Amino acid sequence: MIPATIPAITHRQLSMFRAIMLHGNLSRAAEVTASSQPTLSRELARLEQLLGFALFDRVRGRLRPTARALALMQEVERSFVGLEQIARRAHDLRTLTTGRLRLACLPALAHALVPQALVQFGQALPEASVSVVPLESPWLEQAVSEQRFDLALSETTEPPTGVALRPLLHVNEVAVLPVGHRLRSKRVLTPQDFAGERFVSLAEADPYRQAIDAMFAEADVQRATQLETTSAVAVCAMVQQGLGVAIVNPLTAAAMAGPQLVVRPLSVAIPFSVSLLLPLVAAPHPLRDALVTAIEAASRDMLLN
Repeated sequence: MIPATIPAITHRQLSMFRAIMLHGNLSRAAEVTASSQPTLSRELARLEQLLGFALFDRVRGRLRPTARALALMQEVERSFVGLEQIARRAHDLRTLTTGRLRLACLPALAHALVPQALVQFGQALPEASVSVVPLESPWLEQAVSEQRFDLALSETTEPPTGVALRPLLHVNEVAVLPVGHRLRSKRVLTPQDFAGERFVSLAEADPYRQAIDAMFAEADVQRATQLETTSAVAVCAMVQQGLGVAIVNPLTAAAMAGPQLVVRPLSVAIPFSVSLLLPLVAAPHPLRDALVTAIEAASRDMLLN
């Protein structure tokens, strides 16, 4: 029960008071509250009677807020901001757009797979918001383990703590060649085909770089390896400029393929895996499954193409 010393102020009265404070005059406040000036004047008088003090000084036909009105407005604003947040939350729950979906992925996948998935996701849910954060391993896996993302795309085959792993793709690395290169006529390339070729490598610590170097070492093939970079996208860009040949993951190769870049399979398999990582502790985002479905569909489309 409300004590007798606290006035029974209505939400309607506070809405009208707020409108007058925000717009400075009765006519504009009446418009935004879908009311009339006489009604606003009457409700303002009732509010002042309930409060026991004046809210406005009448100066030359204008309303000037008193110090008490300014102090009251601070409390009213806090209440209305809270109500607006509740309304937005209700709208989000009704439309299943509860905040931004947070997707972490390896940089190569941010270029090659995620954009295609977002096209399909956006067609199904055009009002949904997604934040894509490229991260390298092992920081990506650590962030997902800490439940800082709604889902992630990684090359790991072992689930981090507190995370479920769902295999998405298991394919092989491919060769990329500049247009007009002599090896373009071959349908499948062997390690021996690369002998003496200018070769653009991934960074020395990259596990795929190590697997590629091991393949050539086992075949006793020497290459000219003056260029290296940390990004498969950058590797392909250098190949497009005729700076050499390379071996990269098939998703980046497919995304970069075109008139300046030729893609060929290898005779030796260098596996490339992609997994979906789904946090187990944090409550799943309402749209997470829809994005997972789009990612799975995009990965299938890329393999078919």
